Amino acid sequence: MAMAAGRTDGMSKALSGRALSLGLIVATVVTTTLTIWLALGLYKHREANQHRQDILAAARQSALNFTSLDYRHYDRDSANVLAGATGDFKKQFAAQTDELTQLVAQNKSVSEGQVLEAGIVRSDENSARVLVVADSKVTNTAVPKGEARTYRLQLDLVHRDGRWLTSDVEFVG
Repeated sequence: MAMAAGRTDGMSKALSGRALSLGLIVATVVTTTLTIWLALGLYKHREANQHRQDILAAARQSALNFTSLDYRHYDRDSANVLAGATGDFKKQFAAQTDELTQLVAQNKSVSEGQVLEAGIVRSDENSARVLVVADSKVTNTAVPKGEARTYRLQLDLVHRDGRWLTSDVEFVG
């Protein structure tokens, strides 16, 4: 009988050791899986946040370029607008550049823009719509001391060649 009891104790210890090993393996697999899942979630969150920040930065710059124009270097200022533009908006702005150059020179127009707020209305991988509120101080021959103006702009952007470009600008509200 003593021999049978010794064998049972030995089997019990072996089974207990196997159960412990199996438990550790399961815990390791679960912990590794959870760590990978959390890391992927964090990566996706950071990627989505960077996507939003890229869109907002492009919209803010486009609105700033659009509201900051100076007759003394209008060629450079209009080139900045065109550099961040694409599609119909770029075509329309380019088509009006000669006329606008003459108009701002005649009136000695200076507009100093400042973006106050910007928010994404909608976005996907390749397009976005952003609302921007911008102020500018405008001086010209009619208002030499300057006049404050507030703009509410809706910008449509598209992602091309690794950059967000403005494809449409509308004054809203």
